[in-house]
Amino acid sequence: MKKSSVLFALIAAGMATSVYAAEPAAFNVQQLVNLNKLHSAAVSNDGKTMVYGVKLVDDKGEGNSDLYQLDLSDKNAKPKQLTSATGTEYDVSFAPDGKSIYFLASRTGTSQLFQLSLDGGEAIAVTDLPLDINGYKLSNDGKQVVMNLRVFPECKDLACSKDKFTEEAERKTTGRLYKQLMVRHWDTWEDNARNHLFVASLNGSKITTATDVTQGRDTETPPKPFSGMEEVTFTADGKYVVYSAKAPSRDQAWTTNYDLWQVSVAGGDTVNLTPDNKAWDSQPTFSADGRYLAYLAMTTPGYEADRYRIMLRDNVTGQEKEVAPLWDRSPSSLAFNADGRTLYVTAQDVGQVSIFEVNTQFGDVRPIYNQGSNSLVAVTNNRLIFKKSSLVEPGDLFSVTLEGEQLKQLTNVNQDKLAEITFGEFEQFNFKGWNDETVHGYWIKPANFEEGKKYPIAYLVHGGPQGSFGNSFSGRWNAQLWAGAGYGVVMVDFHGSTGYGQGFTDSIGKDWGGKPLEDLKKGMAAVTEQQPWLDANNACALGGSYGGYMMNWFQGKWNDGFKCLVDHAGLFDMRSMYYVTEELWFPEYDFGGSYDQNKDLYEKFNPVNYVENWKTPMLVIHGEKDYRVPYGQGLGAFTFMQRKGIPSELLVFPDENHWILNQDNLQLWYKNVLGWMDRWTAN
Repeated sequence: MKKSSVLFALIAAGMATSVYAAEPAAFNVQQLVNLNKLHSAAVSNDGKTMVYGVKLVDDKGEGNSDLYQLDLSDKNAKPKQLTSATGTEYDVSFAPDGKSIYFLASRTGTSQLFQLSLDGGEAIAVTDLPLDINGYKLSNDGKQVVMNLRVFPECKDLACSKDKFTEEAERKTTGRLYKQLMVRHWDTWEDNARNHLFVASLNGSKITTATDVTQGRDTETPPKPFSGMEEVTFTADGKYVVYSAKAPSRDQAWTTNYDLWQVSVAGGDTVNLTPDNKAWDSQPTFSADGRYLAYLAMTTPGYEADRYRIMLRDNVTGQEKEVAPLWDRSPSSLAFNADGRTLYVTAQDVGQVSIFEVNTQFGDVRPIYNQGSNSLVAVTNNRLIFKKSSLVEPGDLFSVTLEGEQLKQLTNVNQDKLAEITFGEFEQFNFKGWNDETVHGYWIKPANFEEGKKYPIAYLVHGGPQGSFGNSFSGRWNAQLWAGAGYGVVMVDFHGSTGYGQGFTDSIGKDWGGKPLEDLKKGMAAVTEQQPWLDANNACALGGSYGGYMMNWFQGKWNDGFKCLVDHAGLFDMRSMYYVTEELWFPEYDFGGSYDQNKDLYEKFNPVNYVENWKTPMLVIHGEKDYRVPYGQGLGAFTFMQRKGIPSELLVFPDENHWILNQDNLQLWYKNVLGWMDRWTAN
């Protein structure tokens, strides 16, 4: 291996040390975008070998991503670099025998499946399909692969879909005709194409065609825009594929009725496995022997923030039950142990994303690891492999025993870069909020904290609204960046937040401007009393999505609380918002129906109805490709403030959606946000 490759491998494992280490500096956005990125981890079936991807980023924000191998059976093992090609290898999985890996890469103009022997040599293209492979999963025996490709349902083969995509790109007219909702979703207008599932044999020959097992169906699987191949699996015997999808219908925009469907690997008729549940069914997962099917299921139709229940189906007896029905947490992932009697799940829990062990027979739930935000990578015979981040950790791989002991850090991909960064000290706090119920939050000290000084406050309000600003590391709204800029940061998980029990989450329903506002007021009072270094009289508040709504709500209902506000993608007029957003199930559940069915409630909590009270200087930010909260909402708030002479600015990103994804745009975002806050909090 070249010396440069050895160095990259050491950096990827966090084992290289800079000769000229810089003095630690307060965290800034340039350091954020230049952090190395860990991704695509997988572990062999015997638990002895791990492969993971790392994008190494230079000081200009540019870099390359490669795969690395680590021997988990040797505590002194050093990582071995496996790839060095231009581009990114991602979505890694092991062959059943552990001797090779599969991954996706765009080395020929489209994303294709590759196989790489761990004994050496070059990666071999397994597929040569005319369209991108967006995701895949292997059968248990490694003899089949199911792939996700975006195609036109009416097409009989991939060539037809490719031709139609080409025709669409080259047509001279620009009009699009629609006959039903949804006409657009997240940041994309409907183009009549769908995510379909294709099955092919892995027999050593290059795959040039595959069987569309969802042929002709107007279904989207995996569901876009955020679901992946966790929604798709082979049965243990490899005879069927099971996936989550909505049935074709005209109510796509206002229903959350995703079902589990089963289809033969040869295609043909599908069978609905969960027809009785009219709410969301997700993440089908089989035990190794195929006897049990576990999956996640909501029970409230139309409610996307309902608690996921763990369901277990005995494929021999046909009996089905909810596992741990009294456990008041909502799992986000699940995996069987080899015994088929134990599940390991992750779930939000009081500001963390924790790992739990669940006994499927008796329903006992035992916490395994509960510090930071964790995502499970693999379950081995004696350890769990997971990725962990926190408010001071960008993300690395760890392992812990099945008893939750002997925590071991496996990677440290930003060791040198973190040595040059000073983060603010943080702590979780709680107080009595609405109805004297306990509410939790976090505070973070400025990175340059000096005892005895008072510091301005950055009061961050999370979106969702069923969400949480917890103990995690974000590539967008990173709380440590405000601490690095000299602010004391406060984040409150008000009523409606996730991870505190379903009743707490549900409590925001039909009360957007009620309990949360009371919690946020009481939270500010409590934290500034508990932490005297926080200056309650010198604070700015900021939030995105529902957090942006709350900035507009503050203007009308708490207009003396802050020196300035920052509204990113906030809702300004609930009436017009209902008629232009795409996922209608969201407002219809939270406001008890459509606008015409319950207009009084929409208007009760409508910020535009209280504009006569607005006076606080506010920066408004919006992406033009935001179809969840279209940019007219931000433009409306800015227009009103400009006409009334309220100090205000508007920052618009033509190429961004509900989030800021472009790293250059992110730096511009923070430059404007921090500049705005510095202007109004300067003494």
